[in-house]
Amino acid sequence: MADAPFEIPQQIRDLTEQNIKQARAAYGQFMDAMNQAVGTWFGAMPASEMTSGFKSIQERAAEYAKTNAEAAFALADEITKSRDLQEILSLQSRFAQNQMQAYATQAQEIGKLMTEAAKNAGRG
Repeated sequence: MADAPFEIPQQIRDLTEQNIKQARAAYGQFMDAMNQAVGTWFGAMPASEMTSGFKSIQERAAEYAKTNAEAAFALADEITKSRDLQEILSLQSRFAQNQMQAYATQAQEIGKLMTEAAKNAGRG
């Protein structure tokens, strides 16, 4: 009995999968609304080197947010298919390692874009 792994019931996996689909749809609607609001805000500002630089930063940040959310939803999908706790822990560990690498790369890229935007704003 001690060696038998805890198995996640199919009903729980099905319910979790449905909740993930709903969360993904709600997140997509939120991101669409946020991008539309930011686009409207940038559209109302006078065009300049500064606004175009910061618009690039916003666009890249939104792209990264979408990529990171998709990775999290993919993990959640994989977890719903997991049969036991050991598999879940393995998936979680791999996800954490991959995301830490992605976050480091994303932070470097955003840093470069911010430096470029600041330089261009200083010229204008």
